[in-house]
Amino acid sequence: MGYRIEKDTLGEVRVPDDHYWGAQTERSFENFRIGTETMPKEIIEAFALLKQACAEANHGFGRMDDEKYRAIVETCDRILAGEFSDEFPLKVWQTGSGTQSNMNVNEVIAHVGGHGLHPNDHVNMSQSSNDTFPSALHIAGVLVLVNKVLPAIERMRQTLLALEEENKDVLKSGRTHLMDAVPIRFSQEISGWRGMLEESAEMITLSLNNLHKLAIGGTAVGTGINAPAGFDEAVCTYLSTKTGVTFIPDPNKFHALTSKDACVFAHGALKGLAADLMKIANDVRWMASGPRDGLGEITIPANEPGSSIMPGKVNPTQCEAVTMVAVQVMGNDTAIGIAASQGNFELNVFMPVIAYNFIQSAVLLADVMDSFVEHCLKGLKANKAKMRENLERSLMSVTALNRSIGYEKAATVAKKAFAEDKSLKEAVLELAYLSEEEFDRLMVFEKMV
Repeated sequence: MGYRIEKDTLGEVRVPDDHYWGAQTERSFENFRIGTETMPKEIIEAFALLKQACAEANHGFGRMDDEKYRAIVETCDRILAGEFSDEFPLKVWQTGSGTQSNMNVNEVIAHVGGHGLHPNDHVNMSQSSNDTFPSALHIAGVLVLVNKVLPAIERMRQTLLALEEENKDVLKSGRTHLMDAVPIRFSQEISGWRGMLEESAEMITLSLNNLHKLAIGGTAVGTGINAPAGFDEAVCTYLSTKTGVTFIPDPNKFHALTSKDACVFAHGALKGLAADLMKIANDVRWMASGPRDGLGEITIPANEPGSSIMPGKVNPTQCEAVTMVAVQVMGNDTAIGIAASQGNFELNVFMPVIAYNFIQSAVLLADVMDSFVEHCLKGLKANKAKMRENLERSLMSVTALNRSIGYEKAATVAKKAFAEDKSLKEAVLELAYLSEEEFDRLMVFEKMV
């Protein structure tokens, strides 16, 4: 492999000939060989959008000539098209401001764009890493929520709506505390799952209000040194037009640079979604448990053999994937919350880990919802005979007798039926609390739901 000599303010650095990055990227690449986690592509793409927007603004303010402006914009389009995916190798575990990833993008744009572009003087014009990284973080966060997470929620919601319609006349035993409860329609149970997704979508959408605000224009410490007045407005206008999503300047740049509360709030909504998905996946695998020694109330697709030793075993693997993703998101939320609490004076220096965890959570949730829909929910079928059997064996339907014989007598009926392995009807008649005709009139499952 050949090398070329690049220079920065610390001196000369050898950089591989077959890459477009420069001295500062190479220093970070060599100095932070920590783990395997690299800066998410969504952050790099957000940087490319931001650099385009800044070039547009600088050109509009007469600070950048046509040639350099076009070179930056065209190179960023090529980055967005995925043409230089190997040029952004830096680890998450770098400087906490993300300066080296900002410079990585600046250096690649400068080297690819040519025309005398300098990574600091031109590509980074009117900017600082301290306002570009938090801006890229918000841009990436908004776009991944709008373009991936919310559509995935809607696809899963539509699948649940179809399951509701399919099961609107199916009755089953309800359960609370994992114990038998009064009857419920299976469609009603599914509607609870659907409602969780709808609430999560509302909360995520609400969180976008703060993520739309960008730190750009604050430069180094929030005062906007070296940026022209109105630069933030110009950048946000370009970004809004380019992405189709509204971005606005944060009116308080000192807040924007040092606080990551918008990320905490938005990721909290993702954690809420993760909690709901955990519940849904657990419900599905409980109801599918068996096939003979569990509840067995539903069947789910058999996607792959479940055991290397037990022939014929099939496991609820999609449910397990959902629950593992949920656990990861909950862990990420803890890391983001702690990282966001560590702003000191004019800057938070935990931004790369916030970016990595936020993007990972959003992508994982979107992907696992689509997988769950395609490989589990679309093939979910109610075992109507088993549901009816469990419903008829349930003792908690005795609740329907409360108004006729009272709570205490109804409890006596349930206890007698359980202790003597009898039906509720047999217990009621033996206790002479009701006639057979009265019992049959009151014990109608369809009237209980």
